[in-house]
Amino acid sequence: GFSGLIVLNSHTRAERLSKELQDEGINAFLIDSLDDKLNDHSIGIYVGELSSGFIDETDRYFIFTEKDLFGIEPERKRRIIKNKSHKGFAPINDLSELKLGDYVIHENYGVGVFRGITRLSSDDIEKDYVKIEYADGGFLYVLATKLENIERFASKSAKIPKLNKIGSNDFIRLKKKVKLDILETARDLIELYAKRQEAKGYEFSHDTIWQNEFEETFPYIETYDQLLAIEAVKNDMQSDKTMDRLICGDVGFGKTEIAIRAAFKAAQDGKQVAYLVPTTVLCMQHFRTFSERFEKYPIKIEFLSRFHSKKENEAIVERLKNGDVDVVIGTHRLLSKDVAFKSLGLLIIDEEQRFGVSHKEKIKKLRNNVDVLTLTATPIPRTLYMSLSGIRDMSMLTEAPPERMPIKTYVLEYNEELIREAVSREIKRDGQVFIVHNRVSDIYSFAEKIRTLCPYAKVAVAHGKLTENELSDTMMNFIDKKFNVLVTTTIIETGLDIQNANTLIIDNAEQFGLAQLYQLRGRVGRSDRTAYAFFMYRKNKELTEEELARLKAIKENTALGSGLKIAMKDLEMRGAGNILGLSQSGHIDMVGYDMYIKLLNEAVKFLRDKSADSKEVDTNDVEDFINGFDTIVDIDINAYIPESYIADEELKLDVYRKISKCETEEQFDDLKEELVDRFGDFPKELENLIFIAKLKIKAHKYYVTHLNIKRKLVSITFAEKHKVDGQSVMDIVNKYAGALRVINAKQVSLTYRADSDVSASVEKSLAIAENIINSLRLIK
Repeated sequence: GFSGLIVLNSHTRAERLSKELQDEGINAFLIDSLDDKLNDHSIGIYVGELSSGFIDETDRYFIFTEKDLFGIEPERKRRIIKNKSHKGFAPINDLSELKLGDYVIHENYGVGVFRGITRLSSDDIEKDYVKIEYADGGFLYVLATKLENIERFASKSAKIPKLNKIGSNDFIRLKKKVKLDILETARDLIELYAKRQEAKGYEFSHDTIWQNEFEETFPYIETYDQLLAIEAVKNDMQSDKTMDRLICGDVGFGKTEIAIRAAFKAAQDGKQVAYLVPTTVLCMQHFRTFSERFEKYPIKIEFLSRFHSKKENEAIVERLKNGDVDVVIGTHRLLSKDVAFKSLGLLIIDEEQRFGVSHKEKIKKLRNNVDVLTLTATPIPRTLYMSLSGIRDMSMLTEAPPERMPIKTYVLEYNEELIREAVSREIKRDGQVFIVHNRVSDIYSFAEKIRTLCPYAKVAVAHGKLTENELSDTMMNFIDKKFNVLVTTTIIETGLDIQNANTLIIDNAEQFGLAQLYQLRGRVGRSDRTAYAFFMYRKNKELTEEELARLKAIKENTALGSGLKIAMKDLEMRGAGNILGLSQSGHIDMVGYDMYIKLLNEAVKFLRDKSADSKEVDTNDVEDFINGFDTIVDIDINAYIPESYIADEELKLDVYRKISKCETEEQFDDLKEELVDRFGDFPKELENLIFIAKLKIKAHKYYVTHLNIKRKLVSITFAEKHKVDGQSVMDIVNKYAGALRVINAKQVSLTYRADSDVSASVEKSLAIAENIINSLRLIK
């Protein structure tokens, strides 16, 4: 006998509830406005946000919310992905991070030292240049529109690189040799990519109402990167190609939610999901997370680890074979010979760098014709290399969740007084502390030392040699705040999410790998509190160059989203490993990692373009690729970023870099939109800069090596082995009869002069140059 209103946050859920109530004979219907009149004993269902409802017994009227009906807290407005391309994150070639004195490498001149940005003026025309110092005091000034030719020099060698000399051909010879070898690596990469594309996988269904409803119960705001990654994973799963996607994102940036949504999609299609994790603690945590998220859905979840008895594990293995388990989360126990699946459709691998060589061989067998999703904060060099080279798909999570703050990081000698102070401060704010001591042999005596230092602390000990029950009880008691200091080994390294723990102290930090230090630091700072990490090395110990480099890298990379930078640094220090059976570390040492990847990507693009044109690669093509050519544009107009627009040199360098990386009109438009949004309307000098960048791209397409534009002169010089159609050149000459000449010595040049034109201007010359370039055609 009541009438009322139900307010739901989800349109999907509102439609579903309306239908279910109508099926029960209840007069319920969707309303678009709160002004809509309700009949007696009817229920209006409205899509909106309301924290809680009420019942009015007198007027026999009610308002119910999501929380009243389903126990779900009201959700926030969800982010929508704009229907436009997302450029993602450029982890390498990031010149904005350059500091004065850093080593850089120019692809034509070799290794030098970065000496900042300087503005030079010639005939009242001003332009910004990057200044690079070379051997014997020589300097190179690189136009800000030519930053694509410069990379940060990074190699795994800790030695100071040898500077090249300007005017010497040594580096050109070295680069040609490296490019020739890289071409062979690129062939292998393309062959591997083609095999992967040919492999047919299961084509998962598109999103259902259940999928939409399930995703709407996620209690946090997705970041933009997270939404893009989710969309990419779904597209992969819904195609007939086998998915091999790497999700690379910082600790706490939402990788697990992407995996959960992929698992839900797979389970709906009756396919089984295997989620492989490196530690028993993480296995338990993921099992709890999945169980909570899937609670209202008929999806059977189990876990395989030493937290189960042998008999329990055997029973789960049997149910997996029969198809009675939809999602199984497990440690390396999942890779045992007795584990088989009725219909495995999705394999999720969490932090693959934690698995040994023998485990990886078993993973290879498991992943045949199965969609694979790999999650990591710090990918191993081989994985990163293959992802950056385009062989594996990669989605980047670089945007921090709201309210997250960088972790304050300190590197120092072992200091008991500081340990006492750090523990005391954390406990005073009712927080918890991780202290990592990675030797089980004396971990208990070390814990006693902590108890003596901090008698007010409740100290527990955790390590991998505890029994299943002991370890489980210890971790659960720490989570339940029965202890406030956990002295532990690296068993906490991966995935553990305890938001109340916000101080980390690592003993003997110099003995850990760089990625390992980063993962450990990720155990704190997962809430809106300021977190602290103290990396302590042994007292009076003389650190090696490599140990110093690792500790310096972890101290410098404290910004949210530094995981990939750590992985890049790790790659520089360790090398890319044996890629496709070819040892490339020598090349990386010679030209640096960033330049190596750039040359590799150029080789891959060169071979793919030839394949797209159905052309065989002959000796001349290889020679063209090895020698290459550059396009130099010199125009008499002011083209730079004024200080009044962007004053900060690092930001300015970043914008110059972005301009030099644009290749299409759409990319330029996106960049302009971003700059206007960040800094305001364009000054004329920046408009000129972008115009020159666009013109240079067109000119390079037609093999132009030099484009010189002045008030009464347009000069265009072509590469010696250009592929411009001769007839198109003659048509242009005839069009500008008398004013345009062809000079043909070693290189073909077009020269336009307007000596008698009293109204001549640089703008007129620009229009003529653009018209000439647009009229060129390539040989078919």
